Amino acid sequence: MDLKLKNKVAIVTGSSKGLGAGIAKAFANAGAKVVVNYATNKESADIVVNEITKKGGLAIAVQGDVSKSADVKRLFEKAKSTFGTLDILVNNAGIFQFSPLEDVTEDSFHWHFNTNVLGTVLTTQKAVEMFGNTGGSIINISSIVSTNAVPGLIEYNATKAAIDSITKTLAKELGERKIRVNTIAPGVTETEGTHRAGIIGSDFEKQMVADTPLGRFGQPEDIAKVAVFLASNDAGWITGERIAVAGGLL
Repeated sequence: MDLKLKNKVAIVTGSSKGLGAGIAKAFANAGAKVVVNYATNKESADIVVNEITKKGGLAIAVQGDVSKSADVKRLFEKAKSTFGTLDILVNNAGIFQFSPLEDVTEDSFHWHFNTNVLGTVLTTQKAVEMFGNTGGSIINISSIVSTNAVPGLIEYNATKAAIDSITKTLAKELGERKIRVNTIAPGVTETEGTHRAGIIGSDFEKQMVADTPLGRFGQPEDIAKVAVFLASNDAGWITGERIAVAGGLL
């Protein structure tokens, strides 16, 4: 077994299901100690932790809404008290809903931006405080929609474009502290969220698959493999990058 992340400590936000769960489990398989963060679904987070521990890994589940500074503070304090340090942060927590322009409200706008953008900033602030002298790796989960916008997702598209910008800015700002900041931009991926949104089995799915050169939807494992690489020392000379993991759909 290639333990690329042996003895490293990682926080993966929004990792009770979907992409986050896939990344958390892949990190644990690579030797990392993992903090599985969730906002409301404790049962799903506990399932992820149990899957990790059954394989001999180390993980804990910690509740926290990343859009709230008090929750973020508690999340990182729990990580520190349990594992002592931090090496990796994955900003995966995110929300989306289809909403054409006429349906956008102040509440829906702030709902998207508070979690997807403000949450990324708040968790990154705490991660920078916890990283040691050897620095760390921050991986932000964006989307191909940040550059290839999907109609009816104006708020979500905008938040992901903001994530790309945050990555570029902080890669330059934090480089002198040996902190690497990169973005993964997944294509349409089969998760609980895409099932819940009615994407799977829809005409939209058929069109997206037809537009994808590799001819299928992504799976969480596809993204998780790239996250492991970016978190590892193998990516030690990579920062400020946006890597599309989308089967050629750009």
